[in-house]
Amino acid sequence: MTPAATRLPVVVLISGSGTNLQALIDAAATGQPFEICGVISNRPAAPGLARATAAGIPARVVDHTRFPDRARFDDALGDGIAAFSPGLVVLAGFMRILSDALVNRFVGRMLNIHPSLLPRFQGLHTHRRALEAGIDEHGASVHFVTTELDGGPVIAQARVPVHADDDEATLAARVLAREHELLPRVVSWFAQDRLAMRGDQVWFDGAPLRRPVQC
Repeated sequence: MTPAATRLPVVVLISGSGTNLQALIDAAATGQPFEICGVISNRPAAPGLARATAAGIPARVVDHTRFPDRARFDDALGDGIAAFSPGLVVLAGFMRILSDALVNRFVGRMLNIHPSLLPRFQGLHTHRRALEAGIDEHGASVHFVTTELDGGPVIAQARVPVHADDDEATLAARVLAREHELLPRVVSWFAQDRLAMRGDQVWFDGAPLRRPVQC
C-alpha cells in the first residue's frame, strides 16, 4: 500500500448520489496513491454526503441557494476547497457551472468526468442526445477543467456500445459502470505525477498527449 504521507490529497465535489465518489473512496482504500481529504456538495440532501461520512471523510455543504449570486457562491466554494489544501479537485457529478475566477484558482489541478465522448455532447442530457443522434458508440471522458464548459483538454475516455433497444436509463447505466473504472485510474495517474496540463495541452508520461487515452 502507498504510505498515507505520500498520498495526494483530493477534494471531491458532488451534487447527487456520489457513485463516482464511492469509486474513488474504494480505490483509495486499496492503496492507490491518493486519499480523499474532503467532500463538498452544493446540495444539503445529496446522498453522496452519507458515503463520505460512512468512510470517515469530512463532508461540507456550500448551498448555492443561500448566496445572492454565482460570484459569491464560487468565492465560498473556492474557500471551502482551499481549506482542505488539496493537490487535486475532482468534479464527480457536480451540477454547477463554475465561474472563470474559480476555475483559474485551481487551474491545472481540477478534473471533471463527463458522460460522453467529448467533444460530442457537451452539457446536459448526453444519453438522450446520443440516442437521438443514432450513434453506435457512446462513453465517458475525464478532462482538465478550463473556463470552457466541458471543453478542457481530454485525458482519457471509456467507450461503450449503444444497443438498438437502449433507452436513456440502460445507456446511462452502461456508461456509469465505465466511469467508475475510468475516474480512479486518471486520478491515480495525476497522483503519480504522470499527468499534467501545460497551457492547453495534456502531458502524459513526459510527452504531449496527442489524443485521449482509451481505457
